[in-house]
Amino acid sequence: MDAEASLVQVLREMQIINQRGLHARASAKFVQVASGFDAVIDVEKDGVKVGGTSIMGLMMLAASPGCSIRVIAQGPEAAAALDALEQLVASRFGEEI
Repeated sequence: MDAEASLVQVLREMQIINQRGLHARASAKFVQVASGFDAVIDVEKDGVKVGGTSIMGLMMLAASPGCSIRVIAQGPEAAAALDALEQLVASRFGEEI
């Protein structure tokens, strides 16, 4: 990773819209997507920040339906990672029609 690419940081707010919020299965899907990119991903809710590749950390946020999370990515694939994560969250983690 070159020095300039590693400094790229992208931030997006995402609303949790699935019925169960960021529970174990949804967190696992989030981690699976986040792990596929050359980027460091963090997730914040109510001032608490956790690693985006930690299922337990994501579950500890207790992100219920209707709340917002802030997703921050840094690295060469930061924007692509957030695009993919935003799509996952918008699709309700593939849980509902």
